[in-house]
Amino acid sequence: MTDRIGKAGAQGLIVDRRELMKGAAALGLGYGLTGIFGGPARAAETPKKGGTLRIGMEGGSASDTLDPRSFADSIPLNYGYQIWNGLVEIDNNGNAVGELLESWEAKPGAKEWIFNIRKGVTFHSGKTLDADDIIYSINLHRGDTKSAAKDLLSGITEIKKLSPTQIQISLNGGNLNLPYNLTDYHILGVPNGFTDFSKPDGTGAYKLETFEPGVRVVTKNTGNYWKPGCGNFDSVELQYIGDSSSRLQALIAGQVDAINRLDPKTMDLVTSSPDVNVVQTKGTGNRYAFVALCDTDPYSNVDLRWALKYGIDRKKIVDTVYQGYATVGNDTTISPMNKYFAKDLAQTLYDPEKAAFHYKKAGSPKLEVKVSEGAYSGATDAALLYQESMKQAGIELTVTRVSADGYWSNIWLKDPFCAVYWGDRPAIDLQLSQTYLSDAAWNDTHWKRPDFDKLVLAARVEEDEAKRREMYFEAQKMIHDDGGMICFAVSDYLDGYAKKVMGTAPHPRYDMCDQRVAEKAWFA
Repeated sequence: MTDRIGKAGAQGLIVDRRELMKGAAALGLGYGLTGIFGGPARAAETPKKGGTLRIGMEGGSASDTLDPRSFADSIPLNYGYQIWNGLVEIDNNGNAVGELLESWEAKPGAKEWIFNIRKGVTFHSGKTLDADDIIYSINLHRGDTKSAAKDLLSGITEIKKLSPTQIQISLNGGNLNLPYNLTDYHILGVPNGFTDFSKPDGTGAYKLETFEPGVRVVTKNTGNYWKPGCGNFDSVELQYIGDSSSRLQALIAGQVDAINRLDPKTMDLVTSSPDVNVVQTKGTGNRYAFVALCDTDPYSNVDLRWALKYGIDRKKIVDTVYQGYATVGNDTTISPMNKYFAKDLAQTLYDPEKAAFHYKKAGSPKLEVKVSEGAYSGATDAALLYQESMKQAGIELTVTRVSADGYWSNIWLKDPFCAVYWGDRPAIDLQLSQTYLSDAAWNDTHWKRPDFDKLVLAARVEEDEAKRREMYFEAQKMIHDDGGMICFAVSDYLDGYAKKVMGTAPHPRYDMCDQRVAEKAWFA
């Protein structure tokens, strides 16, 4: 999800919104954003206030919480950004820009950073945001914590308060990606000492009214949001609608105003509707995959992993399940639109003979993959096509369907072979670090390569562009050749909106305006 920050000169490195905007193309943020079809792009219109935005979404469960440290899917992200703000935001061009942290400066070597805190921001409780709040918000994800952001912040050795509006962060090694690390959706701004997340106190445009996980979440406008032109609705009602057909029917019937994860199979119906617009983001969507635990038999055998890779007909799944609204994957989670994407890495093609060869060499073990539509839409159909293509190689793959509820807590990271999706990250270092480093909390293949870890850490501070590109190519090749991820597709993001919803646009990180549609949109 390429660092943006350039070389640290003798005078240090000062980074603000203008500088970050300038560097997008230079550091690999060439995203293929498609736009809106079914209606014109409308982001330039003047925002209007009022109304209740009704959102129907897939991507959550009855086990969802209000603790940002545990967020793992789209619905928690969406209501999280309604209530809170992040420290750093990703803009529509893929740049890290100031949010609660307004600007920053890195000293030469990028081991010490100075961050300036935005002035005049208050929590829903009336407390004014200050340095103590920011330090506490970061420290929630350090030390003894189960936060998925812990790995991203593991390089921090000290956070020092310089003034009520300024902090210093020291690292154990240079990292030009630190502002991007701070864009992680788990790292939201809370008051110093805050512990009762059942009664959230944020700086976002909306405050919580109703929280019924698995059913709905309702928020009300605070009336004094600090971002001009944002937070335009009187209230927001987010409904859990896991079935894609039900979501679409609700949108067409006018029961909701916005939905995520449109089913590509229904796109002809969607685009023919006079009441619906579609926002499509090409090549930066979800990475759909099956993951095998590399430390668990029989998947610890690299020959078996190659059998799994040669045995899947990726193009057939892309064409059949996703109707072409996806790009064929090549077993890493790096976006094909990323500057550092290893485009010269040979695409693994469906080859039943090679699959059979490696399967026999691995001892012909029994194979089972667990899937759920709670993992991602189309996971079951993709698995059944996988089963069919493996059968042509003489390999029996059992497909076991499990409940969507609790999938991410009961199956993912625990079952030896299961379905998973990964969203985009605004920097390649974040994607590699969160997904593949040996000690990463979300290393969902349990793949551990010390030489890979060393390479990624070295790339973080490599200022020579050609050398950095070589490093990232080699890192992706290691994953491709040896890892346990069978990433068969990178989807397009497909959001559906009622015609009256204005201000929506493709975003290079996540769908639904980076899950900030409640903040950014308005009604005509």
